[in-house]
This record gives sequence, C-alpha cells and structure tokens, in this order.
Amino acid sequence: MSQTAPPRTAEDVAGLLTELKAKRGYLLPHHGLMAVAAPELLKAYDATYTALTLQERTLTLYQKEVIWLIILVSTEEAIATHHIDRLRKGGGDEADVAAALTFAAWTDGADRHAFVARHWSPHLEGFDSVASYRDGLNTLRERHGTESWIVEIGMAGAHQCHRRWDWVAEHIVGAYAAGAEETAIAEGLSLAMFPGGVPNFVDACEVWRELIIDGKVAAGEPFRAWAQMTGQGGFDEASAKS
Repeated sequence: MSQTAPPRTAEDVAGLLTELKAKRGYLLPHHGLMAVAAPELLKAYDATYTALTLQERTLTLYQKEVIWLIILVSTEEAIATHHIDRLRKGGGDEADVAAALTFAAWTDGADRHAFVARHWSPHLEGFDSVASYRDGLNTLRERHGTESWIVEIGMAGAHQCHRRWDWVAEHIVGAYAAGAEETAIAEGLSLAMFPGGVPNFVDACEVWRELIIDGKVAAGEPFRAWAQMTGQGGFDEASAKS
C-alpha cells in the first residue's frame, strides 16, 4: 500500500494545514509537526479526533462539552479553550463552565475523604468516605442544576485521567443509577483518552468490565457479552506470563 509522501515545500505544508484549519477552525503545534514529518499519521489522527469529538454519537454537543470541560479542568489542559466555544455553540454558557470547574475540583479532593476513613475512622463513629464524598457532591450538583448522569460520566472520566480506580468505579455505578445510556458512558470515558492517555482508558475499561462481571451494574446484552469475553488480558495473558 502506497503512503502519502511527506511534503517537500513550504507550499505543500501550508496547503495541508490550511485544509485542517478550515475543518477545525484552529491549529495546534502537533498538527504542523505531523504534517511535515508523518502525513499518514496526521490523517489517522484527524480521523480519530473527528470520530471522537466532532461526530455526534450518543451525547449531544452540549452534554459532550460539559463532560469534556470537567475532564480538561481536572487535567489542566490550558490550550483546550476551543471547548468553551464548542460549549457555547451547543447552548451552554459560563454557568456551565463554573459547574464543570466545581465538579473537577471535587474530584481532586476525593482521596481526602478516603484519607479520613483510612486514618481517622476510629475517632469518627460511622464515618463513610463514599457517603461523605457523595453528600458534598449532591450539594454541588443541586446548586448548579447539572443533570446527574452527565456529572457522573464527567467525573468518571476525570478520575480515569488520574488513575483513581475506586472512584472511577463509583461514578460508573453512579452513571447507571442516574439512568445514563451505556453508549454515553463509553463515549465519555473515551474522551479522556486524549488528555489522560490510552493506557488509562484501557484500565478504566477493565474497571467497567469487572463491575459488569461482578453484577454491580445492570449491563445490557452487548456490554455483558463484551465483559464476559475471555482473553482480554493483553500480551501477558496471551503469552502465559501473567
């Protein structure tokens, strides 16, 4: 299979980037680097980004961008201001940005509740870290009026980026309880691949699989079939090294 040759002139580079900017409305430094050094990679990347972010799947533009902003604030993605513009195009406003900021900040404090449970519970009768975390979160959600299932997915994605697996599980369970569609949960977790990394997405998917296998969420048939499929342990399992 023939591959696209790297551009050889400044005009070639300008043409590639002009086309990409026209599609997205902006450019970032890695677009230019891939255009110059690896145009096939740029094509594949652009196709992935288009399917991930620009094409409508389960989430509406508004719902997707609220989830995105929770994740992006949590990971301090300063360059991602285009998502504020996309939120506005989806019907959101600065109140939604404030809500996303609040929920992202709450995820960062989650382990403080676990700390108290782990070290101070003998001095605090009946203290429950999840209940404490949830009490505060419910107050914040009611203040902002954001739909529960959107908050649950966004916070699961934010925790995924920081490898807080117990809290990822808590919010996946919470998303089911709040009535989220499973494809919406999958879409939200996949958004965190870019700021949080593919390995963390892989591990979050395994957390979800285990929740289904253990009967902690009522998964639909396609998702049960995925969870119950054997041989998903990667190279270590395939090579009998695990």
